[in-house]
Amino acid sequence: MRHPIFVSLCLAGAVTLSACEQAIDKDAVDREFTGVNAIDATNLNEVMLSVGDPEEAVNYFKRATAKDPKRIDLMRGLAASLTRAKRFTEARTAWAKVVDHKDSTNADRVQLADTLIRANAWDEAETVLDAIPPTHETFKRYRLEAMIADGNKEWKKADSFYEIAVGLTTSPASVLNNWGYSKLTRGDHAEAERLFVEAIRQDRELFTAKNNLVLARGAQGNYTLPVIPMSQIERAELLHSMGLTAIKRGDVQIGKGLLREAIETHPQHFEAAARSLAALEASVTR
Repeated sequence: MRHPIFVSLCLAGAVTLSACEQAIDKDAVDREFTGVNAIDATNLNEVMLSVGDPEEAVNYFKRATAKDPKRIDLMRGLAASLTRAKRFTEARTAWAKVVDHKDSTNADRVQLADTLIRANAWDEAETVLDAIPPTHETFKRYRLEAMIADGNKEWKKADSFYEIAVGLTTSPASVLNNWGYSKLTRGDHAEAERLFVEAIRQDRELFTAKNNLVLARGAQGNYTLPVIPMSQIERAELLHSMGLTAIKRGDVQIGKGLLREAIETHPQHFEAAARSLAALEASVTR
């Protein structure tokens, strides 16, 4: 008859011991799960910055910074998401707060300069970049330096910065395109053409470089499409651009022919080319 009592006491002791062990390990368990939660939060931050909808990301980081306003990673997340959402007025303020943080870096200052350029505050962006030590050598920094030098018509500096930027990235297509456009605006059409070809070689899908290439060729009186990868729609759009370039140079009949070819080439109705051709023919008739 004593056995049930003994079993009950053992069970009670086991429960008590278990409770003691849980109490002893509670802090360790809390620390462990706090670490897991921090990791999960970091992953969520990265997701919101990369694949999340920009406006959703803005709302997420606004809530996060309201709860923990001193965390610089959350401040950066808010600033970056505002930039992605093209809310540049707010983004410049957000990046300025990041730069004022005691743990800010030169990379944050480059981000501020980038946002200032997007907000059309070029002089402020130049001031920010000038304050960054020359030892901070990154692709983004030199790409921005090149753009500012372009805006100031400091061509030698621009070319030097573009060249450095190209050497600091494995994906130089966009900066090659910008460099080519800089050459195009200066009237160096042959060099612009070379840079656009190189940009397309680096990125076969970069249509802006394809269109700029056509403009560079057209500016030299060369109205044949280059041998580059293009879809049927792209071919029609490039013919349209070339036709307008020819007309601008005074080669009206060639331009009209290119516009007609663009309309025939496009798989759907090409409203822009049709409108350009109609306006041209109407002006000639008058």
